[in-house]
Amino acid sequence: MTTSRFRRELSVAAAIAVISIVMAIAAPRFFAPENQLDLLLANVPVLIVAVGMTMTILTGQIDISVGSQFAVCSVLSGVLASMGLPVWVAALLTCAIGGTLGAVNGALVAWFGIPSIVVTLAAMVGLRDALRWATEGAWIQNLPDGFQWFGLSQSGSAALTAGIAFSLAATAAWALRNLAAGRMIYATGSDAGAARLAGIDPRRVTFWTFVTLGVLTAIAAVLNAVRFNQIPSNTGLGLELKAIAAVVVGGTAVTGGKGSVAGTMLGVVLLGTIGPALTYMGVNAYWERAAEGSIILLAIAADSIHIRSGKGARNLATARA
Repeated sequence: MTTSRFRRELSVAAAIAVISIVMAIAAPRFFAPENQLDLLLANVPVLIVAVGMTMTILTGQIDISVGSQFAVCSVLSGVLASMGLPVWVAALLTCAIGGTLGAVNGALVAWFGIPSIVVTLAAMVGLRDALRWATEGAWIQNLPDGFQWFGLSQSGSAALTAGIAFSLAATAAWALRNLAAGRMIYATGSDAGAARLAGIDPRRVTFWTFVTLGVLTAIAAVLNAVRFNQIPSNTGLGLELKAIAAVVVGGTAVTGGKGSVAGTMLGVVLLGTIGPALTYMGVNAYWERAAEGSIILLAIAADSIHIRSGKGARNLATARA
């Protein structure tokens, strides 16, 4: 029973183990501490956004505007810090802005009934173009000394960043399994009508998952921005695809109601490892997208087969009864 429940997580973990063994034999330099640290810091934003995306997809919705939100929050964090605000104040204001962007998406989806793919596609294009117009493509430079690495040493900031990311993931995983709010998310994605009959307001649940995703995207943007001494206005390109891919590969059903943060974390590790591993193996980097696409396709196909087999078994049981 337990093995069946965590089938996807186990299969992803096995794939990570196979890649690790191959790299240990073929390219042991891949495990050099400095390379592993670079991989960790590069994938922390993906992990944090993917945790929020897990909650959104669990409700049966999706948000493809997180890359644009990430760019807006990154630039604003640098602008606010350049205005003389303490870094922690700039970070809090950025989180408030991220939550507001998520709230706009959530309100349009939950209370106006507009499909989430339509709302967030419009937000993705609108926010990216608005940011390009506002910055004229220029990077945010002349950041205050205390902005980069939060004013800490590089190793100290890396430890803080990793600690925040894994704390957020662990908290989200615990909340989804143990709090009433988490059970409401699963119930909304499984059957919104049944959830409504049980006293749950699916619209409110949907709204707050979008807000949460917006706040987490802002946190990811701040943690990524402080790694550099200038912030590009086109940052976050492709982030939405990476986050959604990690969620789907980790076992969260695109139809909602099934999935886990643990699976998402494994999905982030797997997809974040493939590209660098191919580079160390001397394979053309263009194959990274092909490999990621194949893994995503296999994951969705496995979900489809599982759903069909489950329905078939239920229909057979009903017929026999």
